[in-house]
Amino acid sequence: MKTTALIMAAGRGTRMKSALPKVLHPIAGRAMITWPVLAAREAGVSRIAVIVSPGFEPGEALPEGVETVVQPEADGTGGALRAAIEVVRESEEVLVLSGDVPLVSTGVISSLLDDHRSSGAAATVVTAVLDDPGDYGRVVRGENGGIEKIVEAKAAGDATPEELGIREINAGIYCFGGEPLAVALSRIGNENAQGEYYLPDVLPLLRDEGLRVGAHIADDLAVNLGVNNRADLAAVESEARQRILREHMLNGVTIVDPASTWIDADVTIGADTRIEPGTSLRGATEVGSGVLIGPHSTITDCGIGDRSRVIHSMLTLCEVLEDCLIGPFSYLRPGARLEDGSKAGAFVEVKNSTLGRGAKVPHLSYVGDTEIGEGANLGAGTITANYDGTRKHRTIVGPGARIGVDTMLVAPVEVGEGAFTGAGAVIREDVPARALAVSRGEQRTMYEYAERKKAREAEGDQES
Repeated sequence: MKTTALIMAAGRGTRMKSALPKVLHPIAGRAMITWPVLAAREAGVSRIAVIVSPGFEPGEALPEGVETVVQPEADGTGGALRAAIEVVRESEEVLVLSGDVPLVSTGVISSLLDDHRSSGAAATVVTAVLDDPGDYGRVVRGENGGIEKIVEAKAAGDATPEELGIREINAGIYCFGGEPLAVALSRIGNENAQGEYYLPDVLPLLRDEGLRVGAHIADDLAVNLGVNNRADLAAVESEARQRILREHMLNGVTIVDPASTWIDADVTIGADTRIEPGTSLRGATEVGSGVLIGPHSTITDCGIGDRSRVIHSMLTLCEVLEDCLIGPFSYLRPGARLEDGSKAGAFVEVKNSTLGRGAKVPHLSYVGDTEIGEGANLGAGTITANYDGTRKHRTIVGPGARIGVDTMLVAPVEVGEGAFTGAGAVIREDVPARALAVSRGEQRTMYEYAERKKAREAEGDQES
């Protein structure tokens, strides 16, 4: 079956009060429009086209291979499909989704497609039953239980009082036969309170042609969670995050306090990992098995290997392999790589650097543009001076080297394998393997300094 998904995303979104198009606002790390696109693709729909307004720039929100169709003017849902009429004519089957209803699931789409195909209907409408149907379009059923029509309820005059009392609503998700849809779209009008073309108006036309119009009642009320303003956006994101957390927990991840844990949609986590409160996992982060993260850690677009621990720390665009220890209060910046068993301890910042297997930077250090060899240890207060005001330079610390506390390594410089530096050293020249490098100025002691300082202060007070 040649199925096309058409996703309506040309709404102006004025109630968002934003310079950013509504469907590009993020939900759990993905643009809103990305959610229905991926759901359709995962349901096996091979061709996907998004109907957009003029000048719409999707950036990276649309995956490769997704088409766009411009709706020249904001003339309703029927107008959106009319703008894509050529795509409709080229398709045997047309799935219609809304870009601002992001949480429609792959399961709902798959069930809709199966129901539509097995029933032989020309159109199948996803519906839901609500206690408070609000301004959603009402589903009017005929004597045989089939859908007779759908009436809008957005403006006074769109529906009668009896129709407004109906609780079954149109979820705005449809499946059509391509050819009958194309014919019906050419025949709908815009004689209504809004002056728009309504997509549900094709349904009576199909019935008049003796074609079947079916309904697929969805148990998942997320099909009804649309976004019109920032309050809606927050509600939808809250629902999305709850679903993400639940899926991870059912797959063997311990999330101590879901209410204070934020995990984006594209994050992967292995079994037996424990996520402590206050943790955010963002972007395309990949977390292995048996990992401990948090409390209060933020990790963005990183890889965390099995059995590693990340405590009270921030990591961005870096790679942590297995059995590593990060934190507390560490900051791993882009390009940081910690190999198996290495450590970036308390108040350590690492940028564009590699810590070799078993290497340790235990505390109070800055490591930038540096290669640290296997088993090396940097004492407290070690600083790599990597920037000369114009260019960045690299530092190399050989395997098994021991850097004394409060050492400054002025790049470009290399400390050889098994070498040592003394406490407080400023290393400007290469240190040979297994050598000791120190730099020390003479200590001067000024006796009775405190008394003389106090006397000078007293004289100053008298003069004033």
